[in-house]
Amino acid sequence: MNDAASDGIERASTQHFEVLVVGAGISGVGSAYHLKTQAPDRSFKVLEAQDSFGGTWWTHKYPGVRSDSDLHTFGYRFKPWRGVPIATGEEILAYMAEVIEENDLGRYIQYSTKILNARWSSPDGLWFVDAERSDTGQIEHYTTRFLWMCQGYYRHSKGYTPTWPGMERFKGPILHPQTWPQDVDYAGKRVVVIGSGATAATLIPALATEAAHVTMLQRTPTYFSTGRNKSDLAESLRELEIDESWIHEIVRRRTLRDGAAYIRRALDEPELVREEILDAVRSQLPEGYDVEKHFAPSYLPWRQRVAFIPNGDMFKAISAGKASVATDEIATFTETGIELKSGEHLDADVIVTATGFDLNVMGDIEFVVDNEPLDFSEVVTYRGMMFTGVPNLVWVFGYFRASWTLRADLIGDFVPRLLDYMDQHDYRRVAPALRPEDGDMPLGPWVDPESFNPGYLARGMHLMPKSGAKREWRHTQDYWSEKDEFPEIALDDPAFQYA
Repeated sequence: MNDAASDGIERASTQHFEVLVVGAGISGVGSAYHLKTQAPDRSFKVLEAQDSFGGTWWTHKYPGVRSDSDLHTFGYRFKPWRGVPIATGEEILAYMAEVIEENDLGRYIQYSTKILNARWSSPDGLWFVDAERSDTGQIEHYTTRFLWMCQGYYRHSKGYTPTWPGMERFKGPILHPQTWPQDVDYAGKRVVVIGSGATAATLIPALATEAAHVTMLQRTPTYFSTGRNKSDLAESLRELEIDESWIHEIVRRRTLRDGAAYIRRALDEPELVREEILDAVRSQLPEGYDVEKHFAPSYLPWRQRVAFIPNGDMFKAISAGKASVATDEIATFTETGIELKSGEHLDADVIVTATGFDLNVMGDIEFVVDNEPLDFSEVVTYRGMMFTGVPNLVWVFGYFRASWTLRADLIGDFVPRLLDYMDQHDYRRVAPALRPEDGDMPLGPWVDPESFNPGYLARGMHLMPKSGAKREWRHTQDYWSEKDEFPEIALDDPAFQYA
């Protein structure tokens, strides 16, 4: 064993697995399934920092928490979804629990285990990993041939909250949805929700059922689409007693086809799609409502996610007078609410900052490669999942314009194939490297902000890996092409450097 890599850790105290999966959220559970079914002879362990599986669906406990992608595509391709397209957090957790139980994945998952650091040693051909158990306080040591990073892209311990003048003056609670206290009482109270993304759109109708009034305070509008939370195709197929696995695949394909057509139209005919979205919103609100002011963003559709409002519940709350929208900027918090730059005062008993995620890269884990600290902002991504000069590591980073899990399934096929290829050629190490023909390729940010620019990504883009001008060196956001490209990735391409 390399002394520098071992760092004084005794081999006897170290557990070894061929693959360590980091995180037991939607990506990690799916990756465990793919390892068990496609690489049944490989040893692996899933390490999860939280006390249970679920990731986002475990840590987010705010009222009304639900998916913002349909479950026929956000669900796994191998596990039929039988419910309505937009599901609650509880329903998604129940679905994941079934996946774990039906496939006996629980024995591979260890909870309450946070990885502190990961150190690659080329002489050993291994990652050396230290992890802390929150339930016992003990430090555990692991070695692994391959790291499969499924920990997501934001801090679960806290959300992003800007600092505004006068926040300390406000007499009521200031809450972030990501750390929602279960004992908060908002019944009969005036609530201001700062933000206008999918989280705010979920919270507002849920809070409005008990609160005296809920105001959505936004600096700029967001695009919202609406429709029934129901799949007519799925219901028709069930009436014909079609097998659920067939229904899942058929509805999944239809949803993906329709989604591709919609996004293509949004990119090719943005002004037309914009008017269609706004017309649909107008149809949900009282006549004369100022839709242009409150629901017409300055950017074009799909430069940020278009949030779906199932059954128009947020618009119904607005129409009923239980909720309202204020489009303005904050001047200062006051003892009793928020004063806007226009001079208007929003009275509030409770303020919720639905202001987004606090982005991080690789779970705040300290990475070292052959005694050199690794800065992920200095590497170039290979297809949004591997990184130049970083050996034996894959990161699951899903899609923005399609469901996250679609990419988790693609990578779930790729990793076992890569490991088998390495075994066939007696390779112990693989890391992407720019090829000679890539030498003059311009490099840019992880995602082109002209194409997609959500706030949490814009704030943390400097932390993310770089991308190149060629498809191999980008996270394309294009599932509809990648579903055909990933199975055809040539593992003998010079972009893969083996040893």
